[in-house]
Amino acid sequence: MTIRTLVYDGDWVEARDDTDAESLREARVATGTTWIRASNVTDDELDRLSAAFDLHALEIEDVRGNVSPKVELFPDHAFVLVKTARLRGGETTFEEEIRDQPVGLFFGHDWIVTVAVEETTAVETVWERVRREEPRLLQRDADFTAYRILDAVVDEYFDILDEIGRDIEAVEDRIIDDPDTETLEILNSLRRELLSIRRIVWPTRDAVSVLARGDADHVQESTEKYYRDVYDHLVQHVELVETYRDLASGARDIYLNTLSQSTNEVMKRLTVVATIILPLTFVVGVYGMNFGGGPYNMPELGWRFGYPAVLVGMSLTAAIMLQYFRSEGWL
Repeated sequence: MTIRTLVYDGDWVEARDDTDAESLREARVATGTTWIRASNVTDDELDRLSAAFDLHALEIEDVRGNVSPKVELFPDHAFVLVKTARLRGGETTFEEEIRDQPVGLFFGHDWIVTVAVEETTAVETVWERVRREEPRLLQRDADFTAYRILDAVVDEYFDILDEIGRDIEAVEDRIIDDPDTETLEILNSLRRELLSIRRIVWPTRDAVSVLARGDADHVQESTEKYYRDVYDHLVQHVELVETYRDLASGARDIYLNTLSQSTNEVMKRLTVVATIILPLTFVVGVYGMNFGGGPYNMPELGWRFGYPAVLVGMSLTAAIMLQYFRSEGWL
C-alpha cells in the first residue's frame, strides 16, 4: 500500500493503491476535498505525486531527510513537516529510545497530501476515522484535516512524556532504596530520551505557531483556533520536558550525593579501624625490638606473665578506643 486517495463531494471516490499520474491529476481538480496519503513510496511515485500537485523537490527532500519540524508557505499551498515519536523498548524496563519519523503535510484550499517514509499510527488513525466514521470531515476543507493529523501526532507526545515521568518516579525510589551503577545508566538513558523529545517538541511548537497566528493564507480564520489548541498542547509538552529534565538532573544529584555519603561512611569506618590498629602496631613494634641484655634491657621480656600482660593491655586499648568512637557517634 503506497498511495491512496479519498475524495469527498457528497460521495466517496477511493482510487486504487497504485494511483497513476492521470488519476492524481484528476484527484486534484475533482470537486470537493481530496486527501492523498502516501507511505512507503518509490522515487517514481513521489515524482508523479510532486508533478500532480506542484510540490517542490526540496519539500520532498525535507520529508526524506532528518530535518527539524517546520512550516513553509507557498502561493498555492502550505508545507508542514512534523515528526511522530514513540518509545522503542529494549531488553530491560528502562532500556528504551525514542524513534521519530518525519511526516510531510501539504495542503491547499481543497486538497491535502500526506507523505511518510513508513506508515504512521497518527495518520492511519485519522484516515480510518475519516473513511469509516466521519466522511464529512473533508467537507471542512483541507486545513481542518491537517489540524486533525497534527493533533493526533501531538497527542502521541503526551503518551511518551507520561511514560518517561513514571520511569523518573521509579528511578527516584530506586536511588533511595538501592543506588548502584545501573541506576546511573538508567538516569543517563532518561536524559537522552528527554533530549530527543525536546528536539522534536520545541521546533514543532514554533511551526504550529505560524499556523495558529494567521500567517498562512491556506488556514481559514475559523480553523486557527484549533491550531491554537494544538499550540497550547505543545506549550504543555515543552514545560513537561523542562520539568522532567530538572527532575532527572535532581535525581542524578541525589544519586551522586548518596554515593558520596556511602563512600564517606566506608572511609570513616576504615579510618576508625586504622586508628585502632595504630597504637597496637606501636606496641607490637616496641616489643619486636627484643632488647634482652645490657644496661637498657627490657626486663619484662623475662617476666613470666609479660606476653599475656601485653595482650591484655592491647585489648584494653582497643576496647577503650571503640567505646570512645561509639560515644562520638562515629560507629
